[in-house]
Amino acid sequence: MSFLDHLEVLRWTLIRSTLAVLLTAMIAFMMKGFIFEKIIFLPKSASFFTYRFLCKISQQFGTDGLCIDKIPFIVQSRTMAGQFSAHIWTSITAGFILAFPYILWEIWKFIRPGLYPKERKNAKSFIIISSFLFFVGILFGYYVITPLSINFLGTYRVADEVRSNIDLSSYIGLLRASVLSSGLIFEMPIIIYFLTKMGLVTPEFLRKYRKYALVLVLILAALITPPDIISQIIVAIPMIILYETSITISKIIIRREKKEKATT
Repeated sequence: MSFLDHLEVLRWTLIRSTLAVLLTAMIAFMMKGFIFEKIIFLPKSASFFTYRFLCKISQQFGTDGLCIDKIPFIVQSRTMAGQFSAHIWTSITAGFILAFPYILWEIWKFIRPGLYPKERKNAKSFIIISSFLFFVGILFGYYVITPLSINFLGTYRVADEVRSNIDLSSYIGLLRASVLSSGLIFEMPIIIYFLTKMGLVTPEFLRKYRKYALVLVLILAALITPPDIISQIIVAIPMIILYETSITISKIIIRREKKEKATT
C-alpha cells in the first residue's frame, strides 16, 4: 500500500472508533440518573465502599482514625450551561471507556498487515488482556484514587470561615482525571510488549533504569493523589508491580525471539 492508502485506512479507523464512542455516549446520555447518582456522586458519600473498608481496617487496630461521618462540601453549578455541559462530557467519557475494547480492535486491524502470521493469531489475547488491564485500572482509579482525593481535598481547611462549595466541573474533572489516568497507566505491560517487539526496550534496559523508574512512579503517584504519604504509597504499589511485570514480559519475548532464531 502507498502512503496515501495507509492514511485512508487510518482515517476510516478513526471514523469507526469515533462513531463507536458517540454511540455508547448516546446510551450513557440516556442513563443520566444512574451514571450521576450511582457512579459520579457516590464517592462523595461517607457510605462509599472504600471509606467503609478503610474504617473496618482502622477498627481492627483499635482506632477510628480512618472512619469518616461525612465529607463537608457541596457540589454546585455556577453557569447556565454547567450541568448540561457536564452531562455531555461525562457521557463522552463513559462512551470512550465502554468502547475501549472496540477501539483496540480497530487499532489491531490497522497494524495487523505489518505483523507476522504468528503475531496475527494473538489478536484475541491482545484485545482481552488490554481491555482487562484498562478496566482494572478504571476500577482502581474509581475505588482508590478518587475517594482518597475527594476525602483529602474535600475536608482540607485553611480556616473555619472558608466554606467548600465545589464547582461541578471541578468535581467531575477530578474524577475523570483519576479514572482515565489510572486506566491508561495499567496499560504499561502492553506498551512494554510492543516496545520490546520493536527492539526499543530490553529487560536489561528496564532493570538498569529501575531506580529512575521508581522515582518517576513516586512522582506520578504524587501528581494523581492527595499530598499525603499513605495515598501515594497505595497508588505507587500497583504501579511498581506493573513495572516489574513489564520486565518479566520483556524477558519472555526476548527469550522466544532467541529460540525462533536458533531454530531457523
